[in-house]
Amino acid sequence: MNPTRVLVLTLLLLVICGTRSSSAAENPEWLAGVASVKITPQKPVPLAGYAARTQPFESVDQDIDAKALVLDDQKGHRAVLVTIDLCILPQDVGQEVRRRIAETTKIDPSSILLNVAHSHSAPAVALKRDPTPGQVNPSQEGTIEYTHWLMDRLVEVSQSATSHMRPAKLSWGTGVTSFVMNRRQFTDRGVILGVNPRGLVDRSVPVLRVDGADGKPVAILFGYACHNTTMPAKRLAVSGDFEGYAKEYVQQHYPGAEAMFMIGCAGDANPYPRQEVTDATNHGEELGREVCRVLETKLQPVRGPLTCALVDAELPLQVPDRQSLETTVKSGSALNKMSAREMLVNLDAAGKLPEIYHAPVEAWQFGKDLTLIALPDEVVVQYVHRLEKAVGPLRLWISAYCQEVAGYIPSDNVLREGGYETRGLYIGTGWFAPGVEDALVKAAAQAAMNAGRTVEAAATDSLKAH
Repeated sequence: MNPTRVLVLTLLLLVICGTRSSSAAENPEWLAGVASVKITPQKPVPLAGYAARTQPFESVDQDIDAKALVLDDQKGHRAVLVTIDLCILPQDVGQEVRRRIAETTKIDPSSILLNVAHSHSAPAVALKRDPTPGQVNPSQEGTIEYTHWLMDRLVEVSQSATSHMRPAKLSWGTGVTSFVMNRRQFTDRGVILGVNPRGLVDRSVPVLRVDGADGKPVAILFGYACHNTTMPAKRLAVSGDFEGYAKEYVQQHYPGAEAMFMIGCAGDANPYPRQEVTDATNHGEELGREVCRVLETKLQPVRGPLTCALVDAELPLQVPDRQSLETTVKSGSALNKMSAREMLVNLDAAGKLPEIYHAPVEAWQFGKDLTLIALPDEVVVQYVHRLEKAVGPLRLWISAYCQEVAGYIPSDNVLREGGYETRGLYIGTGWFAPGVEDALVKAAAQAAMNAGRTVEAAATDSLKAH
C-alpha cells in the first residue's frame, strides 16, 4: 500500500477514535458524587453492641465516618447510598433521616438507602429515653444529643455528595476472604454464641468501582457478611472495627478515593479470631488487600438505567398469652425475660400484642448488569441462599443492616434450633414467628422485580413453592 495512503488512513482513524473518546467523555452514562463526614462523638457517650457495657467511651482508636454516594443515570433516575459507622439504627431515626434527605436533595424516598456497618465500637443512638434496664439504647441525655447531631451530619453529607456530581464510569467484581466464622455453636446445653467451623457463612467480597473522567476511582464500595465484633467488649474505645481498618487500607492504596463498606447477611457470623486489637487490624488488612486485588482485575461494566424499588415487608410476630409471658419472666432465659416484661406492659396498655412487624426492603437495579438487594436489620446467612433461589444467583449483591438495625431476623431453621439469633427485636419488643423467612424473601424478591430484575422461571417456581 502507498505510504502516503497509509498515513492518511492512520490519521483518519485517530481522528475518528479521538472524536468517539471525546463524545464518550462529554456524554457519560453516569454522574456520581461522593462525600464523607466524621461522626466521632465530640464528647464521651456510651457505646452500643454489648448490653453490659453502658459507660461512656474513654478513647478513640479510630475516627468513624458516614459517607454518601449519589448516582445519576442521566435519564431522570438519581439515588443515594449512605454508609454509616454505627452499630444500631432505630427505626424512627432511620425514617427521619431518610425523610430529611429526600426533602433537602429532592431524591425520591424509594431511592435513599442507609447501611449501618454494625461496629460494636460505635456510639449508641436513640431519640428518646429508654427506661428498660439493659436495653441497647442507654437512657442518657448524651446519647440523645449525639443522635440529633448525627442526623444533621447524615443529611449534610448527602447534600454535599449531591452538589458535587461528576461524570463517572461504574464497574464491579467479586472476591473472597475467609476470616468470617459461623457463631452458632451446638452444645449439650443448646445453641450458644461460639465457633462453628462447619456452619454456613458468606465469604464473598463484592466490589463496586466508581471511576472519574480520568479513569481513577473516586469511590470504592465493598461488602462482607461478618459482624464487626473483633474488638473486646472491655475496650472502651471508638472505632469502625475491621471494616474501618479495611477502608483505611484501600484509601492508602487509592489516594483520592473514598472507600465505603456495606455489610452483608452477618446476623450469625463473627470474625475469627477475635477479642484482640491486632485481630481487627489484621482482618481489616486482609479484607482491604482483597478489595485492592479485585480492583485490578477485569471488572464487569455496570450500566443504566438505575431503577429503585421499596417494599414494606410484613414480618409475622409471635403473640404469646399473658400466662406464658409471666412464666418467661419468672423462669425463662435471661435473653427473653426483658422482652417478656415489656410485652406485658404493652399488653396492659393496648389490650393486645402486634401480630406484624413492618420493615423496609429495597432493591436497586442497574440495567441488566447488577441487582442490589438491601435487607433490614440483622439477617442470618441462610437468606443469601433463599434469595439466590428466589431471584437467581447471577449479578446479585445482597446486603443487610439497611434502613434500620433494631433486631435479629432469623430463618425458620434458626427459630427451630433456638439460640441468640431468635431474640427478635431489641429496640421495641417482639419475637418473630415461623413464616418470617418466607415473608422477608417474598418482599425482597418483589422489590427486585419491581426494580426491573428479570427473574428466571426456575427461581420464580422456587419462590412460589415456599
